[in-house]
Amino acid sequence: MTSDSAALTQGLNLVTTARLGGLFSNLYIGLMSGTSLDGVDGVLLHDNKGHWQMLAHAHRPLPPPLRQALLELNTPGDDELHRSAQAAQALVVLYATVVQAVCAASNVLPSEVQAIGAHGQTVRHRPDLAYTLQINNPALLAEMTGIDVVSDFRSRDIAAGGQGAPLVPAFHDTIFGKPDRVVAVLNIGGMANLSILRPGQVPLGFDCGPGNALLDMWCAWQTGHAFDANGEFGASGEVREDWLCDALADPFFSLPPPKSTGRDLFNADWLNRWLAPHGLTDGPLSDNELAHDVQATLCELTARSAAMALREHAPEASEVVVCGGGALNGDLMQRLGEQLPGVRVGRSDSHGLDVMQVEAAAFAWLAWTHVHRLAGNVPAVTGARGPRVLGGLYPAR
Repeated sequence: MTSDSAALTQGLNLVTTARLGGLFSNLYIGLMSGTSLDGVDGVLLHDNKGHWQMLAHAHRPLPPPLRQALLELNTPGDDELHRSAQAAQALVVLYATVVQAVCAASNVLPSEVQAIGAHGQTVRHRPDLAYTLQINNPALLAEMTGIDVVSDFRSRDIAAGGQGAPLVPAFHDTIFGKPDRVVAVLNIGGMANLSILRPGQVPLGFDCGPGNALLDMWCAWQTGHAFDANGEFGASGEVREDWLCDALADPFFSLPPPKSTGRDLFNADWLNRWLAPHGLTDGPLSDNELAHDVQATLCELTARSAAMALREHAPEASEVVVCGGGALNGDLMQRLGEQLPGVRVGRSDSHGLDVMQVEAAAFAWLAWTHVHRLAGNVPAVTGARGPRVLGGLYPAR
């Protein structure tokens, strides 16, 4: 991947003369490019004394070369430092276009925005070795947009002995928590994480297993499509219970919280190790029925592992709010409902946030916590030694 300074800045210099001045602004932008690697979502939020209003949302797909470059950086390879720097620059150009889009959609000047929360793209997550790595170039994003950027949210929690993830339960509690009942929020991106929201208590949460990553991988191998639209590929197959039992035997599922995971575990190597005892490989199968069965079993793995985690840690939950790209998979949503009888399973749309807006909104909120020097982590979730202000600030002014 190549780039030059002209390509990085052409049409994207959003710096303007201050109108209201970011110092007094209650506007925050959140950006999210998750482990599914489908694209970048950006939102503009307004903080009205603790009540958050969604003003705009924009999505831009990842160009295939950038998607491939980021995917390859999840595993060791040659010339990683150079490739990661180039990928970070290209990703930030896409971030800047999303910032431009949300500002234009809401008729807001960049100078009116207090800060951007830019998580970056996770390519390594090893809290067991006390590090996490997100591809990003926040200095360039601040330069291109003229807006302060808060980034690198996970490392402060890891430095304090935590997992660095998930960081969204406190935000979920702010948006979805109820005063009279226990609610769970299930975010299904490339991985799946669960937040447990009990009235009057500190929220809990943890990664509960793979989300879309393995589903997308198998679908791409078999059909050439990046994902299983509405779960139709998986819905036409049958779950192989013995294969599912083999998958659920992975030690991750029996680990107690706090715990987090990513493509460091649930990746192509994991999928191939799971397939091998059944005589299957990562290539296209001549047996079309068998290919559908694998997809159905992987979908059931995502649903069942999440349901098992909920029954173990919050059996009293009366509602599960589902967000992330997995909420758009009709087959997966049906399987979740079947696994959780008596529990209301629905999408975040009914609570005022589109399923693709929630994670980006969470990082806008985390930028707000940084600006106000408030803790963004929940030690009971991550295992950190205490509350910490998360992220590093890259001032634009």
